[in-house]
Amino acid sequence: MSTTITQDRHAEVVAAIIALAPDGVAYVPSASIAPIINGVLTAQENGDLPLVYPVSREEEAIGVIGAYPFTNKFGVILMQDNGFGNALTALTTFAVSYHLPLLIVANTRGGLGEYNSMIHSISEPVPALLASTNIPVFRIDRRNTAQDWGATVAEAGNHARMTFRPVVVLMEFFDPKDAKAKA
Repeated sequence: MSTTITQDRHAEVVAAIIALAPDGVAYVPSASIAPIINGVLTAQENGDLPLVYPVSREEEAIGVIGAYPFTNKFGVILMQDNGFGNALTALTTFAVSYHLPLLIVANTRGGLGEYNSMIHSISEPVPALLASTNIPVFRIDRRNTAQDWGATVAEAGNHARMTFRPVVVLMEFFDPKDAKAKA
């Protein structure tokens, strides 16, 4: 059975998260990022990840995953970029201020192929918003190979651990060559 480039990208991201060997992965449920969420849930079922769980809001994810480093553990958050509006206070007053290494992998909204016109007001300024708080942001999109997607997630996780701070990877799913790739 053949896969699409988008499915290959999702698989590379999941493989990179598994390779980082996080102690936990928290996710905010979302249809847009569901293939990656389902991938890490399958990895947990297979014993490749120890703990994968949903949280109700993005700031809850920051609080829970942000506590991991206090016990010499590392965690990953899966969410949508529009959730940074909810997470900003927790990110800046907790994760950034206390130098907590955590990886946030977020799909972008508001770009090409976006059907929800209201999402643009928060999603478009997210990279600049995060940069203004000195949170490193790495972006991947249709111009990057599936292997680039995995490598970026892996290096971002390593960067978070090395620099003792949160690091964000923003993934733009839209790809005009793949009918299954959505905003």
